[in-house]
Amino acid sequence: MNLRPGAPYPLGATWDGLGVNFALFSEHATRVELCLFDAPDRPTESHRVDLPEQTDQVWHGYVPALRPGQCYGYRVHGPYDPAAGHRFNPAKLLLDPYAKAIGRMTHWADYRMFGYRVGDADEDLARDDRDNADIAPLGVVIDPSFTWGDDRPPRTPWHDTVIYELHVKGFTRRHPALAAGGGLSRAVPGTYTALASEPVLRHLTSLGVTAVELMPVHHHTDEHPLIERGLVNYWGYNTLGFFAPDVRYASAGDAATAVREFKMMVRALHAAGLEVIIDVVYNHTAEGNHLGPTLSLRGVDNAAYYRLVSGSPRYYMDFTGCGNTLNMRHPRVLQLIMDSLRYWVLEMHVDGFRFDLASALARELFEVDKLGAFFDVIHQDPVISQVKLIAEPWDLGQGGYQVGNFPVLWTEWNGRYRDAVRRFWRGDAGQVSELATRLAGSSDLYAQSGRRPYASINFVTAHDGFTLRDLVSYNEKHNEANGEDNADGEAHNLSWNGGAEGETDDPDIRALRARQMRNLMATLLLSQGVPMIRAGDEFAQTQHGNNNAYCQDNETSWLDWDLDPDREALLDFVRRLLALRRTEPVLRRRHFLRGAARPGSDLKDIVWLAPAGREMTDADWRRGELRTLGVLLPGEAVTELDAFGDPRAGRTLLLLFNGHHAAVPFTMAPAAADFRWHRVLDTADPKDEHPWSGRGRYPLAGRSVVVLRQIAAPRRPSRPRRRAAGSRARAALA
Repeated sequence: MNLRPGAPYPLGATWDGLGVNFALFSEHATRVELCLFDAPDRPTESHRVDLPEQTDQVWHGYVPALRPGQCYGYRVHGPYDPAAGHRFNPAKLLLDPYAKAIGRMTHWADYRMFGYRVGDADEDLARDDRDNADIAPLGVVIDPSFTWGDDRPPRTPWHDTVIYELHVKGFTRRHPALAAGGGLSRAVPGTYTALASEPVLRHLTSLGVTAVELMPVHHHTDEHPLIERGLVNYWGYNTLGFFAPDVRYASAGDAATAVREFKMMVRALHAAGLEVIIDVVYNHTAEGNHLGPTLSLRGVDNAAYYRLVSGSPRYYMDFTGCGNTLNMRHPRVLQLIMDSLRYWVLEMHVDGFRFDLASALARELFEVDKLGAFFDVIHQDPVISQVKLIAEPWDLGQGGYQVGNFPVLWTEWNGRYRDAVRRFWRGDAGQVSELATRLAGSSDLYAQSGRRPYASINFVTAHDGFTLRDLVSYNEKHNEANGEDNADGEAHNLSWNGGAEGETDDPDIRALRARQMRNLMATLLLSQGVPMIRAGDEFAQTQHGNNNAYCQDNETSWLDWDLDPDREALLDFVRRLLALRRTEPVLRRRHFLRGAARPGSDLKDIVWLAPAGREMTDADWRRGELRTLGVLLPGEAVTELDAFGDPRAGRTLLLLFNGHHAAVPFTMAPAAADFRWHRVLDTADPKDEHPWSGRGRYPLAGRSVVVLRQIAAPRRPSRPRRRAAGSRARAALA
């Protein structure tokens, strides 16, 4: 081979049209070998050459005439000394941390993926010298060119954003309009192309969401213990490649197809007006703890890439519960993450990121530091600082729960919102004050740092936990299918089954659960902040009580699109709610509501009402037994009806929440002069079967949400006045 020195930047394998430059960072390596494979199924490399140059701890070389599609890996030499934090083992072929595509999946044959002798008396201290080139994952050189046409990011303002969290495979795997279901679409179910298909786009746009948040699409590895149990890591929170779209979701199942089809999917979603946010897992990797496999970073430079225990570097700091934590204190690790983020924005055109266990990324020493280097580089970056940034603001380490503590530019999954809403609708006492704070945008968490209400990503359910239907159907988790004796998953769910565990034929319980689902959805979509809907919740998807279906790549997790009338009714209701949110500016305020008069008006920006119709007092807020709340959101009321006799979208709303099981007559707040209250929706009467006059006290049913809009009172037709006889005579004389 005519190997040339090449360049230390960019890292990874870069095709320039004439050849490929390879560059790999390793601070402590003594030698790096580039291994080239003729095809992914070849058991050994066809060429194995030393990278000839090292510049600033980057090993690099250029190979002329190599083309896209070339498979490759590395063998990195250095000390195997776990006690000192070093785990170099050239017998193990390593995946390039910057690989843009993956040509071969990880195979778990006779423990050869582990750098040590599994089962040895000294555990990980003795190196395993068996070669694994035939089963190790391989990187693939790509041609990044793609015809984006007039693709533009939708750039939906945060206050107008509605997020829809989905799994690429599970969302479309059972969709009846796709090929496997005998439908008209040629898209392969469970793939990027399926998510870009017309039937799926029609569902998303008709629903009214503005952004899809994809569960991890970075290439991931299925853990060895799961494979032994006949399961897989379906969710994908076990990343191995931070640049490569997962080949599992490609229609042809190959590396080049995965990259191309991901870009096609983004282009189609953008054309439909939908933003693409991806869930990224930079807090840990698939290599696990000191007893995990050697797949990539561990063998490239363990001491540089991972947080090791001070004074005992054989072991890993674990703030993630997954065995390891990336070393955010090292500049090259920060570079790896920033290069990955920029790649997904500039090359793959994604619109934002949701950072899994983001608190782990903020740990400079031990404590979470919101002024840490990770935030510094994000804030100054001209690309990443301009996209949507969402933190899961906790990890599993001490002090890791950081809801409300992330800096400006960041939004957060608001776990306190989730818990407050669940407690209120479960019927817990003393929740009205907490609910009010969450409904108004959680200013207690975000205002002090200078952020807006949209810093709060409001959610009631997410991929991790019960579905909406299961939240109202199960008191306990039922994760037996995961093979962990039901010990996995969150036990503190704040759920309520309504009187029976699981599915039931009892009509009263079924009706109650349907109403509770409407209550939870209504609360979510009527709150200030950014709502996030878990895919399938809009039509009552169930996982049969499994609240940790991370390993269930089957009908437990795949959405069931065969909707009965009850599920169709919920879908229609959610569409109505999203249309209401979209047309009512008072539900999407860009500033916090403070209960103060607005400039130039005597009206407060929000008024909290007791059932008696008066403003809430301090004594009312302290009443633990109070479970009913009214919320008046003043705005510009409409003055006419549309062509169909329906009120035009108005801006003054009255929201009523009753978490009590009994009905509460709610004295109406007085409407403005020449206006009256019009009922928009009632979760206890979703079909509007019981008309309401618009006057007097509202019959607020137990466990219900009501939305009322202020509209112009109908004017009575004027009658011509009679003139007096004298007047008629004078008119005649005139």
